[in-house]
Amino acid sequence: TVVRGLVVNLQLTLIGGIAIAIIALALALLRTTKSPALTPFRFIATAYVDIFRGAPLILIILLVGFGVPALRIQGLTSNVIVLGTIAVVLTYSAYVAEVIRSGILSVHQSQRAAARSLGFTSNQAMRYVILPQAIRRVIPPLLNDFVSLLKDTGLVSILGVTDAVRAAQINASRTFNYTPYVVAAILFLLITIPLTRYIDRYIRLRSEKQNSDGLA
Repeated sequence: TVVRGLVVNLQLTLIGGIAIAIIALALALLRTTKSPALTPFRFIATAYVDIFRGAPLILIILLVGFGVPALRIQGLTSNVIVLGTIAVVLTYSAYVAEVIRSGILSVHQSQRAAARSLGFTSNQAMRYVILPQAIRRVIPPLLNDFVSLLKDTGLVSILGVTDAVRAAQINASRTFNYTPYVVAAILFLLITIPLTRYIDRYIRLRSEKQNSDGLA
């Protein structure tokens, strides 16, 4: 049952990860844009990031998971898996948006100027020149956020979602044997440790490549 619950965590991670990537990219672009027409949206994006970075994830899960059904608005879902995923996406989008924004700001302005001198529009310069460089620079922290996302999906268990954590809790409460918690921890470690080692290897290889390019 714990293994079956882990499948739920993986599904939440993959689905949530895709939604987070889309929303976070939009937020990062809005926060870095200098277009006067988009100024109101830039303020909204800034407020969004400030709110969801400042509020604890578990509080957002409780507010969305229990607050939305309590509104009793017709058409709104009361599915705890959907609501839990939405809460996680709302919070992590704010964090990932800041990571992407830092990558965009780390690209020197000369890159944008060079692109504009070649006839690129501002949007084309961002899409083809700035953004690819920014994403490559922030891959390690993005992968770290992905690992954290996998672990934090366990918090949706407080809504009653039968994930690995909830399955372990149910088994432990029935038998008063806490081995299921150990099993759940081991299953998470079997996924997160290889991902962490991959991140370390990626950083090391990238550092070696940068050093060799500098020596060249």
